[in-house]
Amino acid sequence: MSTPALVRPRPEHRAADLLAAYLPGSFFYSSARGSLLADGVHALVDTGRGPRADTAAAALSDAVAAGVDDPVVVGALGFGPDAQACLVVPALVRRAGARGDEAAPVPLPGRWSVRRRPEPQGYLDGVRRALALIADGALEKVVLARGLELTADRPVPVPALLARLVAADPAAHAFAVDVTAPGDAAPRTLVGASPELLVSRDGDVVRANPLAGSIPRAGDPDEDARRVAALRASDKDRREHAVVAAQVAEVLGRFCTDLRVPARPEVLGTATMWHLSSPVTGRLTDPSVSSLALAEALHPTPAVCGTPLQAARGAIAEIEGSDEFLDRGYYSGLVGWCDADGDGEWAVTLRSAEVSGSTVQLFAGAGVVAGSEPSAELAETGAKFRTLLRAIGLEDPA
Repeated sequence: MSTPALVRPRPEHRAADLLAAYLPGSFFYSSARGSLLADGVHALVDTGRGPRADTAAAALSDAVAAGVDDPVVVGALGFGPDAQACLVVPALVRRAGARGDEAAPVPLPGRWSVRRRPEPQGYLDGVRRALALIADGALEKVVLARGLELTADRPVPVPALLARLVAADPAAHAFAVDVTAPGDAAPRTLVGASPELLVSRDGDVVRANPLAGSIPRAGDPDEDARRVAALRASDKDRREHAVVAAQVAEVLGRFCTDLRVPARPEVLGTATMWHLSSPVTGRLTDPSVSSLALAEALHPTPAVCGTPLQAARGAIAEIEGSDEFLDRGYYSGLVGWCDADGDGEWAVTLRSAEVSGSTVQLFAGAGVVAGSEPSAELAETGAKFRTLLRAIGLEDPA
């Protein structure tokens, strides 16, 4: 009679322990599904041209053959097809359940200077250029982003910033990824707390939660109730949301059966915003299609780019390509993880910043459609900055 193979139980961790153990250079990701902390590099994933899901799957297969315990691919992909990307198979992975037992985070010390990229007038002009393209029939929607460049009087403590983001919005997809590239003068970390699930896979269950159509949270219950009602009734926001939800459903319909799409959007609240939200679920037909493959098929959704896709990309490159604007980099890309079975979770890289030494670059965008008011889009981006600004400890300078 053969002796059964011994199965090593996974160590049990608390979400708070993983957050406390995070150091710059590690990969951290947490959501309602659970928390993951990864350290070291077993293998780099080739992120050149072509589907990253294929090279990720090959790297995971090699890691399984090499005896790596719980191999996963973790990292981030930038917004554009030629943008920076960072995917690795880490040497060590620790997992925990959902958050909820974290200690109160410490304040970030220091004084800050702020540079707006572009200045508000430059962003207003960009929205007007986008509206002209829409009026000419070249576009239906385009998402324009702007940035803030913050400089502190000392190096920014990334673990403390991450802890403050986690505490401020426990329902968000919180992340910290080492995205240091050759030539960087100092280590660079992508950190954030995204409200938007691009896609997850758990066995054959696929989920996505596109967000589009937004209004700032007021902080007063009566005013917030009025704002939620106005968002639900807004023709402009409902049209903007419908474009995104339809595209996500169309893409996932290529891979899934039993696809369920809400007849009308819900309203999802974060610490700073209200968003129209359409949770989409389906059953995967081909088990070889990984969560990363699904994420690549979906990205970029009209929620971060626009429609038609190529025309929106061209408009973004033209309008945001001036020296006034910061390059998006990883902003509005995707961040997450995928394991050897293909399961995983990828969030849209929103409410995010890139931290290097004493500098923090953060981004926010707004969807421009027919009927958009430039001043309202400027105000929306300002409200979206507040997630990072509050975590840093700044009053809103946006």
